[in-house]
Amino acid sequence: MSTVTELMLLPGTVIVDVRLPEEFNAGHAEASINIPLKELTARLGELRQMQNIVVCCASGVRSQKASQILKQNEIDCCDGGSWVTLNNYSNN
Repeated sequence: MSTVTELMLLPGTVIVDVRLPEEFNAGHAEASINIPLKELTARLGELRQMQNIVVCCASGVRSQKASQILKQNEIDCCDGGSWVTLNNYSNN
């Protein structure tokens, strides 16, 4: 399992923001996609097609929950915590 720092340096890393669409539209990490936490289990097939997944939210609570759901479904991912922190990786 890679760390968030390692994953953010890899080409093809997918940042999945699990906040509500309204929150996502108000600001999000560069190149992230929005899959709200409540839709996560319904979209597992889509997520299985992705590699180097980093999940994020506003504070880290929902991303931790999302990370647990994905790992329980054998989808490798990393909990990135706050989208603001991940955005700093993207901009450096």
